[in-house]
Amino acid sequence: MSDALIPLLAAALDARADLLPRLHAEQTDAYRLFHGSVEGHPGLTVDRYGDLLLVQCFHSPLTPETLMALETFYAARPPGLTLVYNDRSQANSRIGNPLPPDQLEAAMLPREMHEMGVTYRIAGRHAGQDPWLFLDLRAARRRVMQEVAGKSLLNLFAYTCGVGIAAAKAGARFVVNVDFADSSLSIGKENMRLNELPVRPRFVKCDAFAAMRQYAGIGQPERVRGKVMPPFPKLEAQTFDLVFLDPPRFAKSAFGVVDLVNDYASVFKPALLCVAEGGTLICTNNVADVKRETWLDQLQRSAAKAGRPIREIEWIMPEADFPSSDGQPPLKIALLRV
Repeated sequence: MSDALIPLLAAALDARADLLPRLHAEQTDAYRLFHGSVEGHPGLTVDRYGDLLLVQCFHSPLTPETLMALETFYAARPPGLTLVYNDRSQANSRIGNPLPPDQLEAAMLPREMHEMGVTYRIAGRHAGQDPWLFLDLRAARRRVMQEVAGKSLLNLFAYTCGVGIAAAKAGARFVVNVDFADSSLSIGKENMRLNELPVRPRFVKCDAFAAMRQYAGIGQPERVRGKVMPPFPKLEAQTFDLVFLDPPRFAKSAFGVVDLVNDYASVFKPALLCVAEGGTLICTNNVADVKRETWLDQLQRSAAKAGRPIREIEWIMPEADFPSSDGQPPLKIALLRV
């Protein structure tokens, strides 16, 4: 297996010969070095995050021999990176491989990475499963930075607030990050402290549905169908020049259900109602089985039904370190003028 893998890693690196110098020139040291689903080894990804080399397997574990060959290949490309291997081939992509104490300590060490001049916190392992910044979303963060100067931004399902921090760095007038998880928002606050920002972002711990309904002026009742809702912060109705909507594939709470396959409208409509007249909504769908045209039709119909028709559509494509064999990448990002 290792003999077959190394030529694939080399070909992927060659394919990035033009991209990597451009990224380095704009102060970006985080990118995908090997995108196995397209570059010949489905389920394997190799990502650089600053001085961290993160190797992840989602279909089947790497053999010790293959992992050693991979580590040897990247040892000087560039030198000095700490390799962390996460076997995520178990159910729900849980990390399943234990590490020796010294490797675990290195994996959990808080590090810094950079993207377009913005500094972010990263670690090879932490209490959660996913990296603290999704690299395929770089194209969207880039577009937000181009768009947001002097504008207000609402960042929904903010996770570690990468979009919100990038927006603040790019001169946003006002930034609100909404996520239900304290652990994610705490990393977002670390990201804020790592950067000199002209505006201090706001961090709101709240279910996204409860936040959207309040910002949109619909309101969130404290009791629904006789059932008392979990606690949520009280938020004043307001609209935003730019709303960023990046929901998970599926999530369920007392406030609502996120289902990107069967009911994207349930999360799209309240987000749309948070957009100011003439404003912009950037939304994502990361489900590979959902076709771009089908999803766009859903968005257009939902927007028309809400009385906020889409005036203009721009597709934001993942950058060259996330190649697609058919021009239809799993991550779909749509910028909508409404």
